Amino acid sequence: MPELPEVETTRRGLARVLEGAKIAKVEVRRRDLRWPLPDDLEARLTGRQVLRLDRRAKYIVVCLDDGGFWLVHLGMSGRMIAEPAGHNAASRRDEAHVHVLLTTEAGDLVLYQDPRRFGSMDWVPDAAALGAHPRLKTLGIEPLSDALSGPTLARLFAGKLAPLKAALLDQTLIAGLGNIYVCEALFRAHLSPFREAGSLTAKDAKRLSAEVRATLEEAVAAGGSSLRDYVQTDGELGYFQHAWRVYGREGEACSCKKGGPIARHVQGGRSTFYCPACQV
Repeated sequence: MPELPEVETTRRGLARVLEGAKIAKVEVRRRDLRWPLPDDLEARLTGRQVLRLDRRAKYIVVCLDDGGFWLVHLGMSGRMIAEPAGHNAASRRDEAHVHVLLTTEAGDLVLYQDPRRFGSMDWVPDAAALGAHPRLKTLGIEPLSDALSGPTLARLFAGKLAPLKAALLDQTLIAGLGNIYVCEALFRAHLSPFREAGSLTAKDAKRLSAEVRATLEEAVAAGGSSLRDYVQTDGELGYFQHAWRVYGREGEACSCKKGGPIARHVQGGRSTFYCPACQV
């Protein structure tokens, strides 16, 4: 599933095409993704000018000139491709899985394709309704915002007996973190994924908050990580998978050179990659 860096990369790519643009046409080819699309999505979007694109956790929030919002989640295999006017980029499409297609007045195209159809779209009438949206209202702080700090992390995790990795993946505490980047951030912070979250010292929390932010920022700069389905909005792959230090590297020597190979352990139904020698 695309994680925060992939969604942020997608948001930035779409912003170059959509911000300030007026939507001239909306074609919905399939109305049932993870949940049914709003019946009036075409009417709600057509003729609207896009003011800006925001992101909340793993959701792309398209802000419209009538005060409404178009909410998009990529799910497991969703991708959004931008095709500038005059550029034939149809070779990037899998037409069988293009479910929504937008055309701007300038002739630019934005398409949503999703082979597994676990993505979702919704239309929200105003800011109040956006804040109360059932899939947004319980989300925690944004890890790329100033809200994430050592003291904040220590406060969020205080008294928690859950493993540190599970606490980082708790979307009600920190929004948008996923398995890959939590594994990478914990390794960089030299912290065990199995340690009780509430056991963090102030120094640990400061180090971990810094490494979470640094890992995400480096991943965004690299265009995210491309595994099976994810590509950037211009069709290019992300490259952060080449910088992974532990994720997917079971059995390889750790860069810490303390003697232990990288291990994998199933934790909460997900693979945790870590170095038993340097993550304590």
